[in-house]
Amino acid sequence: MMNIKNQFARKLMEIKAIKLQPNDPFTWASGWKSPIYTDNRKTLGYPEVRSFVKLELCHAIQEYFPEAEAVAGVATGAIAQGALVADELGLPYCYVRPKPKDHGMGNQVEGEIKQGTKVVVVEDLISTGGSSLKAVEALRQYGVEVVGMVASFTYGFPVAEEAFAAAGVKLITLSNYEAVVEEAAKTGYIKDEDKAVLAEWRKNPGTWGVKS
Repeated sequence: MMNIKNQFARKLMEIKAIKLQPNDPFTWASGWKSPIYTDNRKTLGYPEVRSFVKLELCHAIQEYFPEAEAVAGVATGAIAQGALVADELGLPYCYVRPKPKDHGMGNQVEGEIKQGTKVVVVEDLISTGGSSLKAVEALRQYGVEVVGMVASFTYGFPVAEEAFAAAGVKLITLSNYEAVVEEAAKTGYIKDEDKAVLAEWRKNPGTWGVKS
């Protein structure tokens, strides 16, 4: 039976939430050239996939963070999935903005969670980990205890793994880059020779594809 990581990787490619173009790379907002593009928000438009993500994130929380008393979603990509997860688990919910609002109450954490509450964070995508860990820091400043994070997908960059370790945040993901490459090769989405290109990008994503 296919494991969850590979099963979800295949689902993401089937709905084109993940696209691979080793020979025609995308340009990320950061300016990085990349053979992969990920938009997990597409899962919301497919009820079967949306439910799969919700339930598997819930299972991950129950297995790895059973002490969680509330759920926090990271804006904007994980707001909806975080709310679905909190509803399924019957837990309080809030979401975290990238920065405080510049009007009204100036909130960065939207919702109401009691101080000292044990919170699990829901994220959709982990790249370098920077924005995800900013959300964690905002929650800590808000006065809650972050017990860990669950996410739909990670590229598995070493810089992200180091950042999560330094921040003391345990990260559990439903799928990852290796599973996508494996499933893409199995289904003929990519050629065998493309695997080396994809592996090379993951080693040095910031400089990959840049002409000297």
